[in-house]
Amino acid sequence: MSRGAEFLIYVTEKLKNRIKELSGKIQSVKKDIESMNAYYWESYTEMDQYGYENYDNQQALLSQVNANQNNQRLFARYRKLLDAPFFGSVEFLYDGEEEPEIFYIGIGNFSEEPGGTPLIYDWRAPVSGLFYDYDKGRASYRAPQGLLEGKICSKWQYKIRGGRLLYEFESDMKIDDEILKEELGTNSDTQLKNIVRTIQREQNAIIRNTKDRILAIQGVAGSGKTSVALHRIAYLLYHEREGLRSRNILILSPNSVFADYISHILPELGEENIQETSLDLFAWRELSDVAADCEDYYHQIERQIKGRGDHGGLWSLKDEERYRWKQSEEFVQSVEGFLVELEDRLLDFHAISFRDFEKKTEEIMKLFYDRFSGAAILSRMDTVMEYCIDEYETLRGHELGEEEREYIQNQFLSMYVTKDIYEIYNWFLEGNGFPTLPEVPREERLLLYEDVFPLLYLKCRLCSERGRRNIRHLVIDEMQDYSYLQYVLLEKLFPCKMTILGDYAQTVDFMEQDVFSFLPKIFGKKLRKVTMDKSYRNTMEIAQYAGKLAETGEIKYLRRHGKAVSEEIYRTSEEALEAVLSHVRVLGETDGQYETAALLFMTQHEAYKAYEYFKRLRIDVCYINRDSQSFERGLTVTAYYMAKGLEFDQVFIMGGSKENGMFKNFRYISATRALHELYVCDIVEESME
Repeated sequence: MSRGAEFLIYVTEKLKNRIKELSGKIQSVKKDIESMNAYYWESYTEMDQYGYENYDNQQALLSQVNANQNNQRLFARYRKLLDAPFFGSVEFLYDGEEEPEIFYIGIGNFSEEPGGTPLIYDWRAPVSGLFYDYDKGRASYRAPQGLLEGKICSKWQYKIRGGRLLYEFESDMKIDDEILKEELGTNSDTQLKNIVRTIQREQNAIIRNTKDRILAIQGVAGSGKTSVALHRIAYLLYHEREGLRSRNILILSPNSVFADYISHILPELGEENIQETSLDLFAWRELSDVAADCEDYYHQIERQIKGRGDHGGLWSLKDEERYRWKQSEEFVQSVEGFLVELEDRLLDFHAISFRDFEKKTEEIMKLFYDRFSGAAILSRMDTVMEYCIDEYETLRGHELGEEEREYIQNQFLSMYVTKDIYEIYNWFLEGNGFPTLPEVPREERLLLYEDVFPLLYLKCRLCSERGRRNIRHLVIDEMQDYSYLQYVLLEKLFPCKMTILGDYAQTVDFMEQDVFSFLPKIFGKKLRKVTMDKSYRNTMEIAQYAGKLAETGEIKYLRRHGKAVSEEIYRTSEEALEAVLSHVRVLGETDGQYETAALLFMTQHEAYKAYEYFKRLRIDVCYINRDSQSFERGLTVTAYYMAKGLEFDQVFIMGGSKENGMFKNFRYISATRALHELYVCDIVEESME
């Protein structure tokens, strides 16, 4: 029997013993909690009058509840470890020692007794870096006591499923390409795979980076950048437990389907899930006091694809230029210039009086312009008012009541011509020669996408918007789809560490933008750029097809071969959809070769028509739009921009006009979603009306 097989038997037995022990503890503590609760309610009225006994009982109960929660977490973690306790091992001989030590590496730490020497080391532990970063020979790792050096005598990889050792082999290379092909060549799932068994050296350097405050990752399609970012978060949570919790991390993802797709990764790695939202949803919440509703990025994409603008007319060059300007550095500079002149227009100073207390106009102006000039304009008068109220209460020795404060506040706030940011934004638009927004009540206001973030920026500058201090690490995915203005906002609202990732070639917009041309202006020397130029997702046939579409230059590929890309021309959409049905391999319960397939269209309207067509044929399909919450197995129909970040076993690219400025991006993003098979369906004439 091999050493790996023997250790699997040994550690499995130890795991089962610990699980049995924890199960007993959980049941015992559960009974203690029930007894303590019963005693508390039976004896509550008889406890001492000062509440000492009551307090002691509550603290004891809380201690037991916390202990049981910790035991339940360990119980769940060890049950999960039973399926595959470890995936690698390193035999390491320390300098000055005669006998090497063997370190087995898995998803989490496991020792026989709490605080004991681990039988299995967490993949994030310092010693685990030996497995990811070195081949046989000289090696080192940095532990709390300093740099430890020696040599790797052997390194093994294992595949264990259901507690059974499927294979093991000694590897001179870091992660053998055959293992990668075997792992990455499996069928797609409705959840992103964790990559702890196959982390590459360049990926490991990013994951274990704790030095750089702002880490920006330019990764080609299929390079694993989202997985790397999530594994990096898991690593930081492991190493910074004193100052970083899951609640301190926020990820900005493209949509809810993508958020669902990645939501299991951190729990699989032994961490609690983190907060997630989209930047559009964040903006909508922040502007809820300004407008009733806001468009999102997908409204803007559809408008650009269809060539339609604000009021149903053509999306002209003038419309495009206005949209670009409102997201640009020039816009930010114009707003700053506007704010300098705004104070004179926004305020009508006058004296205020209360009983025998009076503040003259000149005094108020001096406080506003000199003493409190650092406060935001729309919040500054509140600061002046509080100063004057403090002065009154100190001089008179009398604390004002609620009605009195309200009377004074109304006097101060009446100096503002308006506090409506929507109205102030219209002043700005008018001053720059742009059409103003409709003058309607707040409950009737719908913000077009081009105005959402300009308005949010103006609000951020006019009001005392404090940075979200509870967020200590921000993850930004699809960085190429964020504008200069949006990054300026994020830098102001989230003064924290960041992991920013994306691929300039996967921009949804027809104008590619290299965010690295302006990110250093915003974040300065705190930013470090990292490039991931090897793709692991697609077969060579699919990767080469996609590479020609995007003209992405030199990309390294894992040499996994598959079926040739199929390119066919169909007379009608119905004809193309019938052909798709003949190729889809996920429809049957027993004959399905794959888990997932996708029909990707350029617009959501085209996708919905196809969805309705399949429903009429009583074919079960999943339709994804901006309101969808989850990614399902089987056949998915959607617009290409909703599929960003996802991957499918089979992809069918449906139609698209080559004259459309976004055609190349549509085809490239769609093609790079395919793991095993790619079908390109050109359609001569649209139908299904």
